[in-house]
Amino acid sequence: MEKEKLSITELGNPAKPHGEAGIEMLRGMNEHHSAVTGWALDFLELGAEDIVLDIGCGGGETLRRMSEKISEGKLYGVDHSEVSAMLSEKHNMKDVECGKISIIKASVEKLPFEENTFDKIITVESFYFWPDPAENLREVRRVLRKGGRLFIVADINGDAELDEKDIEGIRKFHLFNPTVAEFRSLLGNAGFTDIRIHTQPGEKWVCAEGRK
Repeated sequence: MEKEKLSITELGNPAKPHGEAGIEMLRGMNEHHSAVTGWALDFLELGAEDIVLDIGCGGGETLRRMSEKISEGKLYGVDHSEVSAMLSEKHNMKDVECGKISIIKASVEKLPFEENTFDKIITVESFYFWPDPAENLREVRRVLRKGGRLFIVADINGDAELDEKDIEGIRKFHLFNPTVAEFRSLLGNAGFTDIRIHTQPGEKWVCAEGRK
């Protein structure tokens, strides 16, 4: 396919954003994923002193919104894309400069944190691309505190009535799109308990939640 015929998403590569197209794509995602992110954030029940990690922090909007509810705590964002890490930092510059938010270029395969660090961990629209979901979930659980919760958020799920555009996107970008039952199995096998899979009537959204 000729370069000029590729979409911004294809040029920017949602699995690992890069270049000017990646920046444009991430800024669009900040806007396009606003509704599903806001819906899911209600399940986190963020506390003022929470220590929170955003895996695949992308354009940084999820961090910004969580920061509004965390006054005394700390937020971390990780992304294996240099462009994403840069844009997340720029999007949250004030909180980065005062030390409230830290952005780190890193992969979910090996998170640069000690065991039992976080009260809550969220990932929005990135689980599709995790290289080894079953193993990566064990790594995520490692850095959660006992009683801490993980939230996996996506705007499609394997049980939803997907349209042709959704199906084409799954094929083109090789998205991992679990069903509700598959989410339960993945989280359970990784050692999570109190598993809850939230969906929204009239939407394709999913928020899969598990506790350490």
